[in-house]
Amino acid sequence: MPEIYDISVLPHQVLDNDIIERALIAKGKKKGTPFHIVKESIDARKKQILFRLRCAEGKSPEVIKPLQSDVSNAREVFVIGSGPCGLFAAIRLIEKGLKPIIIERGKDVRSRRRDLAKINKEHTVNPESNYCFGEGGAGTYSDGKLYTRSKKRGSVMEVLNFLVAFGAPREILIQAHPHIGTNKLPALIAKIREFIIESGGEVRFGSKLTDMDLENDQIKKICVNGNEWVKCDRLILATGHSARDIFELLHSKNILIEAKPFALGVRIEHPQSIIDRAQYKCETRGEHLPPASYSLVHQVAGLGVYSFCMCPGGIIAPCATEPGEIVTNGWSPSKRNNPYANSGTVVSITPEEFDPTNTGNPLLALEYQKKVERKAWEFGGGGQVAPAQRLIDFMNGNVSNDLPKCSYQPGLNSVELREVLPQAVHSRLAEAIKVFGKKMKGYATNEAVMVATESRTSSPIRIPRDMNFEHSQIKGLYPSGEGAGYAGGIVSAAIDGMKVAESIAKRINA
Repeated sequence: MPEIYDISVLPHQVLDNDIIERALIAKGKKKGTPFHIVKESIDARKKQILFRLRCAEGKSPEVIKPLQSDVSNAREVFVIGSGPCGLFAAIRLIEKGLKPIIIERGKDVRSRRRDLAKINKEHTVNPESNYCFGEGGAGTYSDGKLYTRSKKRGSVMEVLNFLVAFGAPREILIQAHPHIGTNKLPALIAKIREFIIESGGEVRFGSKLTDMDLENDQIKKICVNGNEWVKCDRLILATGHSARDIFELLHSKNILIEAKPFALGVRIEHPQSIIDRAQYKCETRGEHLPPASYSLVHQVAGLGVYSFCMCPGGIIAPCATEPGEIVTNGWSPSKRNNPYANSGTVVSITPEEFDPTNTGNPLLALEYQKKVERKAWEFGGGGQVAPAQRLIDFMNGNVSNDLPKCSYQPGLNSVELREVLPQAVHSRLAEAIKVFGKKMKGYATNEAVMVATESRTSSPIRIPRDMNFEHSQIKGLYPSGEGAGYAGGIVSAAIDGMKVAESIAKRINA
């Protein structure tokens, strides 16, 4: 095993190999012995900000690439959805000698851009091609945050290595909170598609799963676009957290699904300079420091209120999947050089809230979510204009006389957000924001704006499965990723997709 050394350097020294070399020698490394950085993080707890580096002796290891083989005539496995779960499931199927056929309701990454532009500029939502649906899934245009706590659920480094092999910057292998950027992700996703097709797999865009045929609780056929029936005995369901029609389809066919806790709230946007001052404890962020981020959490009446998907130097995006609803999300370009910082700030929603009489109907979770999104649309004032309120005005119950400049391109309408959000949400948000303002100096300011709604943080539905990743009731059906309730981000979804593919391959090849 190579020797490992932990050192600290000043921000302007982090790219100076001579300074790093001297620090390592002081720790015991032999002069001239090659080294590489294993992990890099920023420590801003004290006034003197430091970069913490974990270094190892020896040259940087080679990037691990997926194994390519010709599967054009191999056993077929259908994959519904081309988000990270579906794409990485397809990669693993190819490595195991199986042919993935990806069924994607949306468009390829390039064509998808035009539909996103229409949402922003014309306020037109295409239900099949938007920020949530299309090649690459929701993560493609919400900037590719790769941080995950799922280190026991598979090889995080394998996922990161594969992403680098397809074009992601090598820095993601060492960063504590790796991030690719929406401007770079589409080209990377296109390369993954090319790999799948060159290996003999298939990717079918504009193809929507609309029905399935079962026999003795075994999947036999699937219907695409309402008229094309295809034989299928292995189906990976990787449709993401916003494919409500899939949940409704399963429920209509008496295939077991379950409601689960999810989260709902708002996007809160500050000028990035406020977050920099709070986190770096200085008036102006130094040129060697990245835009600062934050992570906040507080318990209110037994439920968590927390920041989610924090986007330094970011932009708030309209992420509705149907006309007549307002849904927000955030993203950052690779340089994170936008003047604003935004974060989802959400409240945990339990079954007691969306199913108070304990009916056990899992679709009530979806209805709760829909109701808030539609109410936000009503208060927005038309199109994709979102209801919003200055943060201190929200705390004081005052409609804002005006709203600050905001990155949300379709525009904002000043309202009292207590009329938009459920009482359980707005009351807990108000309580938590008081605490957040004490934890982080400058956070509680009227320069910050709250934009409703942030409602797609995770799936409100879980599709139960057994230890072999197969549905607990239907043979051949493999619920996977975020949409099935087994992941919470790009990396964990990718890991889940690979594990499902491995389980299928093990059974087929047994």
